[in-house]
Amino acid sequence: MTRFGFICAAAIAALLCAAGAQAQVTVDMAKITCDQLTLGKVTDPQNIALWLSGYYHARQNNTLVDTQALAANVQKIKQYCLRKPDVTVMQAVETVLAPKP
Repeated sequence: MTRFGFICAAAIAALLCAAGAQAQVTVDMAKITCDQLTLGKVTDPQNIALWLSGYYHARQNNTLVDTQALAANVQKIKQYCLRKPDVTVMQAVETVLAPKP
């Protein structure tokens, strides 16, 4: 085998191994803490915010999303999370965005 052929074979083998090494990652959203959210330890905080928005809208059978309210709510949650890093994000959402009596 020529040197070029060996290099090509090694490159193909490396690509095949890399493709097989991809792992699926799942996250239990109920366990994400405010600390993890604010520091971006799990994923981009915007991804978490979008998922939570969809989750809570679905619970209310609401298909409408007010993008400006979403952005404002994200800021409220981040501010709350900075003060209480050990609280779960879902608890923070329920506390901050709960309807006021």
